[in-house]
Amino acid sequence: LPGSHTLLQTRPESIPMTTGTPTMWALFIAFVIVALLVDFYAMKTQGAHRISMKEAAVWSLIWVLVSLAFVGWLWWYLGGAAGEPLADQKALEFVTGYLVEKALAVDNIFVFLMIFTYFAVPPEYQKRVLMIGILGAIVLRAGLILVGAWLLAKFHWLLYLFGAFLVLTAIKMWWAAGQEPDLGNNPALKWINRQMKIASRYDGEKFFTVENGMRVATPLFVVILMIGIVDVIFAVDSIPAIFAITTDPFIVLTSNVFAILGLRAMYFLLAGMHEKFHLLSYGLALVLAFIGTKMLLLDIYKIPVAWSLSGTVAILAATMVLSLYVPPPEKPARPGKSSLAGAPSARLRAAKQTAAERQQS
Repeated sequence: LPGSHTLLQTRPESIPMTTGTPTMWALFIAFVIVALLVDFYAMKTQGAHRISMKEAAVWSLIWVLVSLAFVGWLWWYLGGAAGEPLADQKALEFVTGYLVEKALAVDNIFVFLMIFTYFAVPPEYQKRVLMIGILGAIVLRAGLILVGAWLLAKFHWLLYLFGAFLVLTAIKMWWAAGQEPDLGNNPALKWINRQMKIASRYDGEKFFTVENGMRVATPLFVVILMIGIVDVIFAVDSIPAIFAITTDPFIVLTSNVFAILGLRAMYFLLAGMHEKFHLLSYGLALVLAFIGTKMLLLDIYKIPVAWSLSGTVAILAATMVLSLYVPPPEKPARPGKSSLAGAPSARLRAAKQTAAERQQS
């Protein structure tokens, strides 16, 4: 019954404690399935079309409001209205985890933008790629979170390993901030190019097409593979961060999934703002360093979740405001190399010309 939670759901030592009852898990899973079905149905009904800034803003607001409604229901169900301390604690953990995951998703979005730009993906096709990427991210993170929660329940010392990993990731992110990645030399992309034949053009939203009598993958399929690789990398980075907030599998998974569900709308909302908030990567690095340090000090001093929430908000707000006043550094021209924006178009045009010459001969 709502408000009946006075203790966490206890389990054997090898299984983590959680607030999630079977009813709560069932309702959450049902909601996610319905949300994905509605999204896929809307995508099929609308067809390939360019997402406007207004549409992206509306959907971003809807997903944020849905997340707030969920945490409000969670607080009520756990007895918040009756003054149950557990309800306040779990609601705060959800909000903090949700905010951290949303912030890290911004960096994810900028990498998506780089991939779409490199491959010159038409805007009307990007929606489908993002939707498939979100579905893959949910499945991947659900598996990693459940395995991670089980491991932490058995091996407490893994928290220190996660903390050290987050600090090292923060250092790497700080060092890489402001640098333009060279996707053309990406090992994963090189491996994909060696393993399959890739068409010289897009064929609508198809992943495979026929070119010169051969069945080949379209560039859109390569983009899907690259998005999947990015999902894996960011899942490995972000999941330890949420475990620094709470080890409750229900809170970890729900905050992650609600942050991911709004990723597609947030991409189209922020895609044109990556230059404006050029210092945000430094802020994300500081957030990761702060959370990693929190994990390393876990058995010495337990930093309250409210402090984690306040610190994360303050760091992100400060870097976003500073980005508006501090001009970004000018990017030096690379002699002999095409820009990311021009490289894919030129490459596709060259491939088309080669294919046409072969047909004529």
